[in-house]
Amino acid sequence: MSPQYETKRVLIVVRTYPTPARKGVEVSCTAAITEDGKWMRLFPIPYRFLAEDKRFRKYQWIDVDVAKASDVRPESYKIRGDSIKIVSEPLPPDNEWRLRKEYVLPLQSHSMCCLQENRDANGHPTLGIFRPRSIERLIITPEPPWTQGQLNLLRQADLFEQGPHTELEQVPFNFKYKFYCDDPTCNSHTMTCTDWEMGESWRRWKVKYGDGWEEKFRLRYEDEMINKYDTHFYVGTVHQHPSAWIIVGLFYPPRQTEDPQATLF
Repeated sequence: MSPQYETKRVLIVVRTYPTPARKGVEVSCTAAITEDGKWMRLFPIPYRFLAEDKRFRKYQWIDVDVAKASDVRPESYKIRGDSIKIVSEPLPPDNEWRLRKEYVLPLQSHSMCCLQENRDANGHPTLGIFRPRSIERLIITPEPPWTQGQLNLLRQADLFEQGPHTELEQVPFNFKYKFYCDDPTCNSHTMTCTDWEMGESWRRWKVKYGDGWEEKFRLRYEDEMINKYDTHFYVGTVHQHPSAWIIVGLFYPPRQTEDPQATLF
């Protein structure tokens, strides 16, 4: 039976750094929020293969044809890539991220521990967002090179009429956050983060700063995420390992400061 597609309007909130994949040559995990405030995982999205007018950005609304995927995760939908229509400019990161918070924070969970418990008990959710009680540190470790099989997948450009001009570059590091969530029984979590922005930052800064890239990287993704921003983690489960969670994106509005006028009254 062929899948039943329907057009949905969704707000893109997560895009991970691409990886080699059998069905898409390279794909990026993409998460969105529907108009009625529900999570949706969209795939396959070979982002760099999309036409220019379909390359959406985070916090943009798009219309897209979707059908429930065979993936057992309830939020997972496959898309028709040629159906993507961008219908808005990205929601602006104003001083307090008010517009973004309006759509994102109603889906906020109490903690990572709560998300895990609910998924283990009910099979869902497999996407979520929460605010960690404290972020201890960013752990950076070397990542093994892609295998020849993965490289072969990336080089199947003849499957597409028009592909990227450059081959996807592997980020040869694994970025993990160690943190405590806001649950009294939490013994800490250490989770990989695959946010697209982190991968792109590494690519830019290793060119701009050479061997000094890590200092700049840690300033942004460790020091500022801990001390400057009101950092939240978008998280999702891994298809091949249903009980495993990773951080798929960062939501980092500025910390709200106390109004100095308020202390006068």
